[in-house]
Amino acid sequence: MGLVKRITRSRAVQETIGFLVAGYLKFVQRTNRFVMEPADAYDRIDMPVIAAMWHGQHFMIHFAKRPQDRAASLVSRSGDGEFNAIALRHLGVRAIRGSGARGRDIRKKGGAQALRAMLRALDDGEMVVMTADIPKISRVCGQGIVTLAQLSGRPIVPVAVVTSRRLDFNSWDKASIGLPFGRGAMVLGEPIHVPRDADDVTLESLRKTVERELDRVHERAYGLIGSRDPGAKPHTMLMGGSRA
Repeated sequence: MGLVKRITRSRAVQETIGFLVAGYLKFVQRTNRFVMEPADAYDRIDMPVIAAMWHGQHFMIHFAKRPQDRAASLVSRSGDGEFNAIALRHLGVRAIRGSGARGRDIRKKGGAQALRAMLRALDDGEMVVMTADIPKISRVCGQGIVTLAQLSGRPIVPVAVVTSRRLDFNSWDKASIGLPFGRGAMVLGEPIHVPRDADDVTLESLRKTVERELDRVHERAYGLIGSRDPGAKPHTMLMGGSRA
């Protein structure tokens, strides 16, 4: 392990970075003028829910959480995940460590353990926040989030939080992070319920529904700020949008 990696993996450095990231995100939230759609979104959902997001759009998702909502978020066991977990703690969100495996050792990734932890969280009244993508495949919904909804009996709510001023990264997940002093939009989709007795055909149909709804709420959120989604699939790209 190189010197830089050893330094960044030290607990003191990770705590400092996590604290600074959380502070920056709070500043972004305070200095952007946000609108929420629908305006009565929280009156239309029965908490706790499974808040679904696309990977790369996860930095600001906690902006949509009300102060009274208890929340836990799935965070990978990687070194980068440690920074995220610490930042989330400072933002009032509990981290559940683990991720999907996609061809790798699921025990090493902690997927099964994380699933049990998320089920306990939902049963205890905590909202669970997680990315819906298949690991390393951007904006293709995996089966994991649908399975969680089926086992827990709690609905999936697609969420998008975007800002007009932002940094867009050329990463596999087309990540974006907001900048201060702009406009923002939070869009919540309709709750998606997964029956406990759903068969494979139904589960696949609902997986596609989650994917379409996540694409839709992101397209709508970017439209509200007069911009376009940098990670949109070709058929969901907004026409005529420009960055504010």
